[in-house]
Order: sequence, then structure tokens, then C-alpha cells
Amino acid sequence: MANVTTHKLAVLIDADNARPAIVEGLLAEIAKYGTAHVKRIYGDWTKPDLTGWKEVLLRHSIQPIQQFRYTVGKNATDSAMIIDSMDLLYTERFDGFCIVSSDSDFTRLASRIRESGRIVYGFGEKKTPEPFRTACDKFIYTEVLAGASAGAAETEAAPKQRSAKELRGDSHLMNLLRNAMEAASDDTGWASLGTIGNIISNQSPDFDSRNYGYAKLSGLIKGIGLFDTEERHIGNGKHLYVRPRASKK
Repeated sequence: MANVTTHKLAVLIDADNARPAIVEGLLAEIAKYGTAHVKRIYGDWTKPDLTGWKEVLLRHSIQPIQQFRYTVGKNATDSAMIIDSMDLLYTERFDGFCIVSSDSDFTRLASRIRESGRIVYGFGEKKTPEPFRTACDKFIYTEVLAGASAGAAETEAAPKQRSAKELRGDSHLMNLLRNAMEAASDDTGWASLGTIGNIISNQSPDFDSRNYGYAKLSGLIKGIGLFDTEERHIGNGKHLYVRPRASKK
């Protein structure tokens, strides 16, 4: 697998639709996918409600872009982000874009960037409309990043770990896992966890085991308690394989 840390990323943040409390967790998450060569945040910095962002920008080298609101009811910030995103795309210097917002106005932008062969990582709250989430290659809910950010507000606490009963009762989750497992399985019924994860991500960009309180997909699958797991040594690494547990007669 290619070293993703070599990917050059452009990070664009909508200050009106993101909270400063998630910034540390956000940047740590982005570092998993590549290096942020551009970090910009857009908003009307004359407004008092963006004061919280001003305190973290310098510390994290995020460049604030001033965008005045010209008329009431029109979001000039979105327009500025979209224009800058396209300008950066045309430079052909970036492998991917990170769009931080819970606003559906960026749905077409995400689709357009993907059409150009670049990866799009979306970041937003759980209220983010589905069209924007599915327009991204991967979408991460900012609620799961709260635990990695010092001083995160209580309302942004990371999701609590769900019990096996709660997980089994989630039909969407169980269907997603079973379908991916079936698609990835070999003749013996075993499937590589890595392949399962890739299939799920392609089918559901906003899937994240952390949404269920588990740091990794392996923990989530083990937490459900309905699947057998087997660790195999392949080459110089260890790989986890999974299959549905045979029902007891």
C-alpha cells in the first residue's frame, strides 16, 4: 500500500459551520491521509461569534480568509471557499481536498473535485445533509474528533460505546457488515478485515467505527459478538480475517 502521508492536501474550513473545539482532532485525523500543504479558514472575522476560532488559528498555522457578508441571507463564505477550491484544483498540485463544513452547499464542489480524480475528505457534524456526505470519498463526523481535542465542549463529547445488543439491533449496520463480508469472503467464508473496510467505505462514505464508540473496525466487529476472527501472519505483517459465526444447532 502506498504511503498516504506523501499525499498533498488542501484543507478548507467553513468557520460558520465548524467549531474550534475540534481543531486538534481534525488536524490529527487529516494527518492520517496526508500532509496539509494549505490550511485556510473562511468567515467574516469582524463578527464576534468567530472569536473562538481566532484563538487557535495562529497556534495551528491556519490562514484566515476574510469574507464580508454583502447581503442578508446570502452566504458569501461558501462562495469564497468554492472559488478558492477550484483555483487550487486547477494548479494540479494537490492529491486531495479536505472540506470542513456541515453545509450541503458544498455537494457539487465535492463531486466536481472527485470528477478530476482527486480525493475528497469531508468533515462535518451529524446534521450534515446526506447529499454532501455521499459526494465525498470519505466523510468523518466531527463529533468523533471531540475526544482528541483539548477543551472540547461537553455537547461535543465523543460517541459512547454501544453494547452488543444495541449493535445487533442496528439493522443498517448489520446489513452493511454482512454484505461487505460476503463480497470479500473466499471459498472458506473468511474475509480480510482490510477488504471489508474498503468495501464499506466505498458503499457508505460516512461509515466510521468511532460513531459506535469503537476506535477501530476490528473492535466493533468483536463487540458485536456474532463473528469469528483469526489473525494471520502474511509477509512481515499481521492481518485479521473475519467470518460469520456458525449458529449453534
